[in-house]
Amino acid sequence: MQCGWLQSGPQLWLSCVHRQVMVKAQGEEHRGWLLTVDPVSRSVVLLDLRAEGASVRVVMGHAVEHVEVLQEADQETLERIRSFFVPQETLSLDPEELQRRRSGVCGWLQKNLVPVEEDGNELRVAGVLTIRAPYGAEDCSSSNQIILDRIQRLIQAQPDPRPEPDPGQSGITSIH
Repeated sequence: MQCGWLQSGPQLWLSCVHRQVMVKAQGEEHRGWLLTVDPVSRSVVLLDLRAEGASVRVVMGHAVEHVEVLQEADQETLERIRSFFVPQETLSLDPEELQRRRSGVCGWLQKNLVPVEEDGNELRVAGVLTIRAPYGAEDCSSSNQIILDRIQRLIQAQPDPRPEPDPGQSGITSIH
């Protein structure tokens, strides 16, 4: 697929995410796995996977002449790409806690009449927003800034589902 990057829109950009691409910019070619596209500047973020790690490159949108998809990612490559960007907090949480958080956010959004569905370990809101583990407001991503802001504020307003501690069991002992 080749495209006039500056003339294309979010639908095309999203169709290129998590695919290996070749980006031609100002006479140079850059290859890597397309992680994301900034919707304002149209800049692309490429991940170059190597045996010993990876490197990230940002190609500024104004310089992009065209983008060509080279190949689709298999499941192993997708997991490897995602593993580089897992929040440290997620690594310290057990699977039961992550499931509790995912269910809590999903339930809260449904209670507020927001269309949400589970897609593996991610939540998808109205097909335009993704919430990844550990399912906080900062874990939301969308190219629609208005929806992103509203869902983040809604998640921040979510009451803590854990029971409140009994005030008589505060752990504070008074000595008279």
